[in-house]
Amino acid sequence: MIAKLRRKFIATNMLLVSLVLLAVFSIQTFSAYQRAREQVYQAQLMALRWIVQKQSPGFAFDMPHPGGERGRGENRADNFPSVPIFAVEIDADGRIIDLQEGPGATVTRETAQELTDAALAQAGGHGALPGQSLSYLYRQENGRAFLAFADNRIIAATIRAQLLTSAGICALALTVFYLISRFLARLSLRPVERAWEQQRQFVADASHELKTPITVILANADIVLAHRTDTVEQQAKWIEYTQEEAARMKALVDDLLFLAKSDAAKQPLQPTQVRLSELVTGAILPFESVFFERGVTLAETVAPGLTAWGDEGQLRRLVMILLDNAVKYAGAGERVTVRLDEAQGRPRLTVNNSGPAIPPEHLPHLFERFYRSDAARDRVQGGYGLGLAIAKSIVETQGGRISVASTPEAGTTFTVLFSKK
Repeated sequence: MIAKLRRKFIATNMLLVSLVLLAVFSIQTFSAYQRAREQVYQAQLMALRWIVQKQSPGFAFDMPHPGGERGRGENRADNFPSVPIFAVEIDADGRIIDLQEGPGATVTRETAQELTDAALAQAGGHGALPGQSLSYLYRQENGRAFLAFADNRIIAATIRAQLLTSAGICALALTVFYLISRFLARLSLRPVERAWEQQRQFVADASHELKTPITVILANADIVLAHRTDTVEQQAKWIEYTQEEAARMKALVDDLLFLAKSDAAKQPLQPTQVRLSELVTGAILPFESVFFERGVTLAETVAPGLTAWGDEGQLRRLVMILLDNAVKYAGAGERVTVRLDEAQGRPRLTVNNSGPAIPPEHLPHLFERFYRSDAARDRVQGGYGLGLAIAKSIVETQGGRISVASTPEAGTTFTVLFSKK
């Protein structure tokens, strides 16, 4: 899917760039065509001026004399057009009276007469001669009639040169942009690819976690059905096992639903000014018996009067997740320290447990769903690897920050900075 999305991204970019280049080069080609036509037209006007004024095409450099006067050429730098031209003066019957050839044009009077007859047979005062690479321009002045002819091949040559240049530039631009698009597609789709991979892993992990309780429930149901004549009391063990697995599955589904709502920004929130000191103290109380049963020492330091902005129910759940995680991994004879104080003008909660440190390569992944640094141990303790993911979702949803550090000397410490508003 990612490869298909990448190809579609590149194809879309290439199509858009191709359309832009096509529009730009079309405008340039049309402009070149217009300039070439204007050049031919100006050359025809020049030829008419020569024959009307009885001037011979010539050229003289406009080099000023030391006294400041111009030479005898008198600014005739335009006497040499780049288009081959010639002009004729005709009588009322269309016969040539005078023929004036421009630079680069050599034409006999017979050929000029044939071209003149062809031009006079056309409708309109200007146009192109059929079967010829010539265009004509007809003018009358003071009772005299004139025709100017110009070579049209400069128009085709200009268009051809423009198209070749545009094709070369377009090919180079598309090649460069294709390489850039591949790089940008790879760079832009990297978060999508990572999210897709995480989603696939999430679905696989969730399916695996649900498979175990479903298998147990089905096995227990088969046992009960195999002893249909037994009483409920006789089947109580299997029914209790089924109930336990159903409860575990319900807890997992609730956690998954919580994360799904958080991802969709649909988790209902009722943010208020929460008395954080009282909330942390109240969350610790139910865990005292758990700490005692597991032989874990609990030390707490809660600064009085601290408040935070957020949803009280979710903040309580956050504290309980961190306490539950700490007591799981502290181990018998270890110590858990809970501290609530103020840092950077914001309430800060730290939950530390002594014991084996978490390897550094696992730390960046602790808040990922279904991630376990010690999978076998966590399964025995009944975890799904969702608690810390839920904790991170709660903190970020309510404008806080959560981090983790772990060393052999200091143990593992989770730190939460809450939002004041």
